Amino acid sequence: MKDIKRRSVLNKVIPWIIPIIILIAWQVLTTTGIVAANIFPTPEKVIAGTITLIKNGQLTNNILISTKRAVIGFIIGGGIGFVLGLVNGVSRRSEIALDSTIQMVRNIPHLALMPLVIIWFGIGEEAKLFLISFGVFFPIYLNTLHGIRTIDSGLVEMGKIYGLKRRALFWNIILPGALPSILVGVRQSLGIMWLTLIVAEQLAADSGIGYMAMNAREFMQMDVIVLSIIIYAVLGKISDSAAKILELKLLRWHPNYQNN
Repeated sequence: MKDIKRRSVLNKVIPWIIPIIILIAWQVLTTTGIVAANIFPTPEKVIAGTITLIKNGQLTNNILISTKRAVIGFIIGGGIGFVLGLVNGVSRRSEIALDSTIQMVRNIPHLALMPLVIIWFGIGEEAKLFLISFGVFFPIYLNTLHGIRTIDSGLVEMGKIYGLKRRALFWNIILPGALPSILVGVRQSLGIMWLTLIVAEQLAADSGIGYMAMNAREFMQMDVIVLSIIIYAVLGKISDSAAKILELKLLRWHPNYQNN
C-alpha cells in the first residue's frame, strides 16, 4: 500500500521537475546578466507585467477571445473531419469518391493560405476560424478513417452472428473500436489548433493573445511577449490534459487504459 502511494506521489511530482529546472535557469541567467534584460526579461518582470494586464482587464479579455476562437474552429473542423472519416470508413464508395480529393487538399500547408484567406475574409473572425478549422480537420479525419479501417473484421462478423443490425453494429463495435485512434487525432488536432491560432492572431487580428504579443513587439515589451508564449503553452497543456481525461473516461473498457 505504501509503495502504491509513493508511486502515486512520484507520478505527480516528476512532471514538474523539468519546468522547475527551466524556471530556475531562467532566473539565474537573467539576474546574473548572462542573458541581457533587453533580450529576455526576468521572471519578476513577467510577473509584474502579468499583474498589470490582469488589473486593466486586457489579459483576461484576450485569453477569452483566443480560447473562443480556438474552440469554435476546433468544433467546426473537427466535426466535419469526424463525420467524413466515419462516412468514408464505413462506405467504400464514399471513400473512392472523396478520399483522393481530401488527400490532395491535405498536402496544401494550411498556413500558406493566409494571404488568400485575408483577401477573402479580411482580418475578421471568419479568417481565423477558417484556418483553424482547415488545420484541425485532417488529423481527425485521417485517424477516424484509420480507426474504422483497422477494426478486427472478426469482431464485426461476430456481431453479425449475434444478430446486430447496421446501427447496433456501428454503436457497439465499429465506433468503440475506432475510438482510440479518433482520440489520437483529437490530441494531434489540439496542437495544430493552437499553432494555427498563434499565427492567425499575429497576422490577421485586432484582439487575442497573438495580437497582444505583436502589439507588445511594436513597443519592445519583452515581458508581454514572453507572457504570451507562456499562456499559449499553458492553454495547450490544459487542452491536452482535458483530452487525456476524456481518453480515460471513454476508454475505461480498453485493457491499455484500465491501469491508468
